Amino acid sequence: MIYSPALLEEWMRKYYYDAKIDIGSSGVYPWSFGELREKLQIHTDELDEIKLMDSTSYGHQLLRYEISERWSNGNPNSVMVTHGSSEGLYLALNSLLNAGDHVIILDPCYHSVESISTQIGCQLTRWYLREENGFKADIDELKKLMKQNTKMLILNFPHNPTGTTITNKELMKIIELASEFDVFLLWDGAFTDLVYDTEPLEDPTKYYKKAISTGTFSKCYGLPGLRFGWCIAAPEILEKFIPLRDRMTLHLSPLVEYVALKTVRNIDTLLHSRLNEVKQNLAYLSNWMNENTKYIEFNPPGGGVTVFPKIKSYIDVEQLCHELGKKYNVLLVPGTCFGNLQRVRLGFGCTARELHLGLSSLEQCLKNNI
Repeated sequence: MIYSPALLEEWMRKYYYDAKIDIGSSGVYPWSFGELREKLQIHTDELDEIKLMDSTSYGHQLLRYEISERWSNGNPNSVMVTHGSSEGLYLALNSLLNAGDHVIILDPCYHSVESISTQIGCQLTRWYLREENGFKADIDELKKLMKQNTKMLILNFPHNPTGTTITNKELMKIIELASEFDVFLLWDGAFTDLVYDTEPLEDPTKYYKKAISTGTFSKCYGLPGLRFGWCIAAPEILEKFIPLRDRMTLHLSPLVEYVALKTVRNIDTLLHSRLNEVKQNLAYLSNWMNENTKYIEFNPPGGGVTVFPKIKSYIDVEQLCHELGKKYNVLLVPGTCFGNLQRVRLGFGCTARELHLGLSSLEQCLKNNI
């Protein structure tokens, strides 16, 4: 099976590791392991006692219980721990879909769900988050896209890259729609806890037996390098993932699981520390956007740490992002990675200093091009 290149990952490989300023990433900035150990009170003698043996296919039972208590219905048998949420998405798509199945995806969307579904041979229909509507989700439009042979809805709110989100009332309408057509609802909840003026969205697995949700430590909590995620679903759905996992990753490291267990038990400590910074960054970013309307248009986000602004002064935003990367050592992701020639993904989950410097460089580029 041959996959086409992942444009987003190729761009990140080109600029992420060398950039001194990152205003393109989609999560909050990471903790060091030393900082994490201090916050979670992990001592070296605890780590020394961990046996580096095989774990189980679903993950350590206590870890699964803590995840289910924090994000779902308290049933550990409804949880499988994964190598980031990307593995959970891969397992769900490849275990539940077949060639010819009708699948509805968001547009724009994370590249992997589109490419994997296409590679399986599914018929894709796009539910567009339209620019003219401020990227707001139109559930009436979604209903019109549903067919009798629809097999799965693949959704992500708060949304990457636009930052738009929905309400819990709207989520319930989506769940009712999924139930009416008896389809799987694959819910990418990577940004669930990163909201500003509303309560986090409920996990759809609490309300719908054919919902599958994925989560990760990467976006909200500053631990992308731990490569830890989870998948929540009915036990009979998770059971379908095992044959593929037995031929792929098998399980997680007990060392990762131990750190993950301590993390889940203290997750709000990590979240609130970064969330407070992100709120200040968003206020600064909003002021900056309002001062630069000559060059750029944006829609304020409802969640996550990305916005998807339109660049007025560049015909091709890749030119702008290349210039920022090569001349200013600033990472900014072109909208071409999401199929859009006029927009960029701008991340504000970095430190305040990094955001200020990055926006200053971006402003200079925009002014030079007028």
